[in-house]
Amino acid sequence: MTDHTADITLDENTLIAQRREKLAHWRTAGIAYPNDFVPEHRAGALQSEFESTDKPELEEKNIEVTIAGRMMLKRAMGKASFATVQDTSGQIQFYINDQGVGEEAHEAFKHWDMGDIIAARGVLFKTNKGELSVRCAELRLISKSLRPLPDKFHGLADQETKYRQRYVDLIVTPETRATFVKRNKALNAMRDFMNTNAFMEVETPMLHPIPGGASAKPFKTHHNALDMEMFLRIAPELYLKRLIVGGFERVFEINRSFRNEGVSVRHNPEFTMMEFYAAYTDYQWMMDYTESIIRHVAQVATGSAVLTYQGREIDLSAKFDRLTIVGAIEKYAPQYIGTATHDDVFLRAELKKKGVDTTQAPLKTAGIGALQLALFEEVAEHLLWNPTFIIDYPIEVSPLARASDTREGITERFELFMTGREFANGFSELNDPEDQAARFMAQVANKDAGDDEAMYYDADYIRALEYGMPPTSGCGIGIDRLMMLVTDSPNIRDVLLFPHLRKED
Repeated sequence: MTDHTADITLDENTLIAQRREKLAHWRTAGIAYPNDFVPEHRAGALQSEFESTDKPELEEKNIEVTIAGRMMLKRAMGKASFATVQDTSGQIQFYINDQGVGEEAHEAFKHWDMGDIIAARGVLFKTNKGELSVRCAELRLISKSLRPLPDKFHGLADQETKYRQRYVDLIVTPETRATFVKRNKALNAMRDFMNTNAFMEVETPMLHPIPGGASAKPFKTHHNALDMEMFLRIAPELYLKRLIVGGFERVFEINRSFRNEGVSVRHNPEFTMMEFYAAYTDYQWMMDYTESIIRHVAQVATGSAVLTYQGREIDLSAKFDRLTIVGAIEKYAPQYIGTATHDDVFLRAELKKKGVDTTQAPLKTAGIGALQLALFEEVAEHLLWNPTFIIDYPIEVSPLARASDTREGITERFELFMTGREFANGFSELNDPEDQAARFMAQVANKDAGDDEAMYYDADYIRALEYGMPPTSGCGIGIDRLMMLVTDSPNIRDVLLFPHLRKED
């Protein structure tokens, strides 16, 4: 600990001790932390309603309000005092004097601290400078803040502290609050869009006896009563498709999923997806629908389908591009045009140049399609700024997708990329139980060969398919990444209220 840090800590500890003394005095004077005040008004609504009302007109209306919030600024000026109070909707000023609240209450206010939660009853007026204010007739301390807020000019300077103490970040950073308000707006828009299009929202288990629905490493746990190993879900896919078998033809779930993998600016071990399935549709229909969802969410959340992300425009209003894996390689890495991109030796040599080890799982036994995909990820994926569907993935990396009727070794699958990142994954669903069983067996062989992310054999899911699933397409959209886009946030932690961090020392 540096001397400067030690001084700050000492100062903070001194302030906390002083505030605890004030709390002790409050306890002796009456009921601390009362719960009998109900605010009837919100700062933001009052500011909007009376923004254009002039001072004389407002005085004439004599509008009485009751309001509560956190004191963010305080000015005690002898006979008159002012406080800026913040609630969930915005800020408003309190005007306090002896005539309004009484000498005793006014004197007590002078000893309250920034961060305290206070409440007032009074009449609205505007100051000579035109600031909407409450002339307090009653003033109460509702909740004591024992810890001082960060300096108003510097806020929470340390990014990790912003994530770890999100409650403080929300208090002092309007931009953070705005981000999560916009996230909520976007999620509501997404849910409304699904409901409008006859999708039924469902809930499926988070604890799975077999991890499935994606290629990922799961979190393991143990159920004591059943004495069995269980897994936090990596995806809801197989349960949602069981519902399609059961006769619900359009279903969706906004779900939390968990993958025991790395943490980065675009990865969190716990994340939100929306998965949705529609019977009697194929992947072409699903691409169009996915495009419509994303465009709608952007429009509702931001007011436009043309966004700016990290200083660069991204246009969601135009038709999204569609490219094959090899087509994307040749477009964004034209040095590969006319080369042997269908040759195993060539692809492995190129990947080696990029630092990719193809002698280890999962690429050790990979076919041409998987090697092409690996090369795409190295040379093209990060360049896909505008919305682009990469289509027609190889069977070996798409164990749940329906095979193409016209192209051997290819599935009817797409992934959506924007700003150089994957946002969605969808396909025509494999509904042939015998083909699916064979695919699962191939995944088990991959797992035995060292691929930790390969799928397990799910016998119950095969049994469900044996009852018959109609032709179906499905898609999963990464909600957190989409929220990064609509809120112009560079890091996934910026759009998670409580991102995962290392445990504090």
